[in-house]
Amino acid sequence: MKRLGPLGAAALLLLSGALTACRGGDAETQEGGVKTDTGVTSEPCPGAVDSNKGCIYLGIISDLTEGPFRALAVPITDAQKAFWKRVNQAGGIGDYEVDVTKYVRDNKYNPQTHNQVYQEIKPNVLGLAQTLGSPTTAAIIGDLKSSSVVAAPASWTSGWAFEDVIVESGANYCVESMNALDYAKDTYSPKSVMAVHLAGDYGDDAAAGAKLGAQALGMTFTDVKTDSGADKQAGAIQAILTGKPDVVILTTGPADAAVIIGQTAARGFKGRFIGTSPTWNPALLQSAAAPALLALYEQTAPWNAWGTDTPGHKAMRDALPGVTPNDGYTAGWVWSYPMKAALQKAFDNGDLTRAGLLNAAKSLASVDYEGMLPSGAGNYAGGPNEGAVRVTAIYKADRAAPTGVSQVKDLFTGPTAGAYTLDRPCYEKL
Repeated sequence: MKRLGPLGAAALLLLSGALTACRGGDAETQEGGVKTDTGVTSEPCPGAVDSNKGCIYLGIISDLTEGPFRALAVPITDAQKAFWKRVNQAGGIGDYEVDVTKYVRDNKYNPQTHNQVYQEIKPNVLGLAQTLGSPTTAAIIGDLKSSSVVAAPASWTSGWAFEDVIVESGANYCVESMNALDYAKDTYSPKSVMAVHLAGDYGDDAAAGAKLGAQALGMTFTDVKTDSGADKQAGAIQAILTGKPDVVILTTGPADAAVIIGQTAARGFKGRFIGTSPTWNPALLQSAAAPALLALYEQTAPWNAWGTDTPGHKAMRDALPGVTPNDGYTAGWVWSYPMKAALQKAFDNGDLTRAGLLNAAKSLASVDYEGMLPSGAGNYAGGPNEGAVRVTAIYKADRAAPTGVSQVKDLFTGPTAGAYTLDRPCYEKL
């Protein structure tokens, strides 16, 4: 880099001062050798650990009050606040700390609301530490791309593998369903599978994985869509009772799952249910469906549960003392690692602009999840198929377990998911 003479240095100082007033806008400035634009300030974060550091603002858009995933989303959000507090206490990201508390918004699991609150906070944030939901995030994906806003999703649709602005973690719903069927084949030899699921990228992606898995394994497949709401499951219940599948891959909200499993079991259904990860909440074991869940339900998961012995799980538990265990916390914690890695790389590259963060995210070949995901996870540079994480764990309902489920099978990749080529989003194949 060329050295500036006195006049050049003075001019740069004046320019920097003028642009600092625009921090949070789109004007680009440079401070301490690091370029910044939107959502990065030289002023410290609210409640800063070190008031000499600047602040990187990240937004959170979650289902916090009345949507079907609020029981998961609140702990997801609390875990992310604890994650970034730990980062800040450890020194932050170079000359900056990270704030994920000022721009938190509720999407009520509604795509229009999600877009509305995103537009409200967009002028003030560098990226999104959380964007909860597949259909809700789909409502802003075009704007995320056109504005180079990097976002960590609280969802697992396979479509995220094809979006450079999305830093996803864990196996997608499609792979999760394939692994569920490989597990089912080895465990109770089913001949028929039914996917019961919400419409949209969440449910359709899991159902597509079940369809593809059934085809590969020689099982018959039936697809049943349902709406969110405990009072809207009559059609799904009747489809299960009429079709009598050996296995139901269930991709709904927790309250929906309790109604479907409880009422089909009460009417004599003896098949197995395997719930995609967001279907579960430990409060279901206090519901009337508890006996049916304990008898018929298993749970797939993209990583291991709250009590697992890894450095990342321990750090999470230490950062969240006194909480009632819930794997929403586990998810929120895991989802934060790639954003941390991307921010650190962007800072090291001297470019904390939105474009700089996107370039950093796209160049990541791996992310250190502190043992919560296998080595090599977080490969955004490798492309959709090579970068796809394919491990799934299996859990069963268990009253004695901290989060209401205990492990049946550790993280594994089944032969169907291992052989599958992710060439486009799975839900397009349903």
